[in-house]
Amino acid sequence: MKRLLLAFLLLTAVTYTRAQDAELDSLLKNLKTAPDDTNKVNTLIAISSKYRNSSADSAIYFAEQAKTEAEKIYFPKGIGYALKALGLAFNQKGDYVNALQKWKQALGIFEKYSIKTGESNMLNNIGAVYYAKGDENNALDNYLKSLKIAEEIHDTLRIGTALANIAGVYSNKPATYQKSLDYHRKALFFSIASGNSELIGNSYANIGEIFISMQKEDSGNMKLLDSALLYLKQGQVYLANTYNEAYVINAMGKVYRLKKENVHALDLYQMGYSSGKTFESKLDMGQALLGSALTYQEEKDFNTAISFYKKAEALMVDIGLDESYDITKVYEGLAFSCAQMNNHVDAFNYQQKLIDTKDKIYNLEVDKKLGTKLFAFEMEKKQGEINLQEEIIGRQKLVRNGFIGGFAIMVLFAVVFFLQRNKIGREKKRSDELLLNILPEEVAEELKAKGEAEAKHIEEVTVLFTDFKGFTAIAEKLTPKELVTDIHECFSAFDHIMEKYGMEKIKTIGDSYMAAGGLPTPNKTNASDAVNAAIEIRQFIEEGKARKIAIGKPYFEIRIGIHTGPVVAGIVGVKKFAYDIWGDTVNTASRMESSGEVGKVNISGNTYALVKDKFKCIQRGKIEARGKGEIDMYFVEDRIG
Repeated sequence: MKRLLLAFLLLTAVTYTRAQDAELDSLLKNLKTAPDDTNKVNTLIAISSKYRNSSADSAIYFAEQAKTEAEKIYFPKGIGYALKALGLAFNQKGDYVNALQKWKQALGIFEKYSIKTGESNMLNNIGAVYYAKGDENNALDNYLKSLKIAEEIHDTLRIGTALANIAGVYSNKPATYQKSLDYHRKALFFSIASGNSELIGNSYANIGEIFISMQKEDSGNMKLLDSALLYLKQGQVYLANTYNEAYVINAMGKVYRLKKENVHALDLYQMGYSSGKTFESKLDMGQALLGSALTYQEEKDFNTAISFYKKAEALMVDIGLDESYDITKVYEGLAFSCAQMNNHVDAFNYQQKLIDTKDKIYNLEVDKKLGTKLFAFEMEKKQGEINLQEEIIGRQKLVRNGFIGGFAIMVLFAVVFFLQRNKIGREKKRSDELLLNILPEEVAEELKAKGEAEAKHIEEVTVLFTDFKGFTAIAEKLTPKELVTDIHECFSAFDHIMEKYGMEKIKTIGDSYMAAGGLPTPNKTNASDAVNAAIEIRQFIEEGKARKIAIGKPYFEIRIGIHTGPVVAGIVGVKKFAYDIWGDTVNTASRMESSGEVGKVNISGNTYALVKDKFKCIQRGKIEARGKGEIDMYFVEDRIG
């Protein structure tokens, strides 16, 4: 995978601009007259950050100054962030041993003073260094610790980042592709919660890439490619007109090439090349050219394939990929295509280049393994005395407290065992009931039986969205208790209506309510079920409005939107898991709600085609929906008969 969220979020290099020069000058000017206080420490850290990409040594100097000043005024948080800045500067120099050492010291400060955001951040950075050095076990251990802390403080962004990093570790081996997929889906959930479009788009794209990798291991399973395409298309929506758009488009081209839909693949590779050129991404341009060459080769148009291979080679060599797996594909393709054109001299030369490049890659892999061992040795040497001292202290404590503590634990265990034995049955029943309140019965049973529930692609699901008009303005007129009471009354009624029509409540988001029909068990009545439910919701809100007007109270009005199409459904979350659905169908249903009118049930053309014989509908024509273009929409008036 090319762009997993494995990089340190806070280590990304940026172009040094004149605006940043001016900002640095301002910080240096302020430093001259700054008193010895926390502001001076923060200024020094900021200056270190500004120097990091242009002069790592200067960044180290100012971070050291920040640490000294923080220690002078006893500012623990400042000490921790100064150490973090030192680690970032050493990392920029490629001095990973010192970077890791400083981050571990920073972690110790953050742990001592319960600065949870700093803890999570450092663990993530430490994990990324281990991953870069080939130590996946240590990387995974630190990512998991980062995730645990991020969950404790409900830091959505860091939860999503840690989950994506964990998924990246599992993405390197076929045996753990499914694990990688599971973690990427969880990362997607938190990316959506963070509201960052680029993170969301990358999460969708990462899942699409995993499905492509899985299909390579199971070449007969074309459904995996359909799933890949579903997620990649969704990723493209969020990454449109960004640096990462070309990457997603090229991946989609690869899917169509694997599906043998070569005309479509070539169109996408051309789009990927153009997008890469717009953002001056030669890597994306080269991969688009390589994809086109492979496609023309499959079409047996060897002359055109050779032309594209040569362009790809020139770009890849230009950006330093002359010792990469991509360049081996180029030389392999050139050797084969030249042979097919009976140009045996060039075929031989490219075959020799292929062999030489593979030898270089092998040597690089050996060097990396040796480098990993050397890195581990250096870290062990540097940490040796500290670890030994901690081990001695730990043993002394164990010897001193061993007998008393062990005996106390045995007594406590016996007491707890007898007290809890009679509660187990009741608690099991209660937990089962709670599980059924959270998950569909079929999914809950699968979770209890297997410890996990597989995500499923369901071809026809009808998604319903509701949203209250002017909710913020109404909320300002009510006390918090009144507001919660009114919302609870509405959503409780909606829950009963969903149950009546066999719909599955998915979630509430503020004053929005989302449900779906046709899952987890597919059925043929999902569209009419959703429309029937929507009509009853509309009627309930109208009745409530009349009651509120009669007593002079603020009242709710509602918009309802419905769309039918394919989704992916499954469990998300790590602790407080939830059943959720993804796909373009969900977004289109949301647009049906926002493009509708107050007091109306607005359905798409897809849904209308399934319910037109059961409900009276008014055609609205093609209506512009944000991000979707023009969509056929209909207002549902009432049931027929």
